[in-house]
Amino acid sequence: MLNKLNILFLCTGNSCRSQMAEGWTRSMLGEMVDAYSAGIKKQGLNPLAVRVMQEVGIDISSQQSKTLEELGEIPFDFVITVCGNADANCPSWPDAVTVLHAPFDDPPHLAADAASDEEALKHYRRVRDEIAAYVETIPEKLAAGSDEDD
Repeated sequence: MLNKLNILFLCTGNSCRSQMAEGWTRSMLGEMVDAYSAGIKKQGLNPLAVRVMQEVGIDISSQQSKTLEELGEIPFDFVITVCGNADANCPSWPDAVTVLHAPFDDPPHLAADAASDEEALKHYRRVRDEIAAYVETIPEKLAAGSDEDD
């Protein structure tokens, strides 16, 4: 069996988008990759992100919000920034690491003025589904050694 590739999803607070991406990747691609997520800072796991992932049968409730430093010395093959702040503040990586940028809207920001949880959840569901569609393309990116910016 081939060694799994290590993929890191990096976001600002590691509370929502990167957590959903980690959950989707573990669920869809767990046989071929080990997925991780981290943030420039940690803000705690967003309960609405947990809720919308549970709606599709993926439990991320045991995942923890963490910083990159807390992951230790994992040799990442791919780093995927999921927001502009993480992309702009992404640390330098060894040449062997492919860094991709896949920006997704920030559900907590979009839902800040929502009148109800149900109204807020619409934003979370949309971004959740966009992340799922992106994760489905990861095998193609791995096969190509993707050097393109998304």
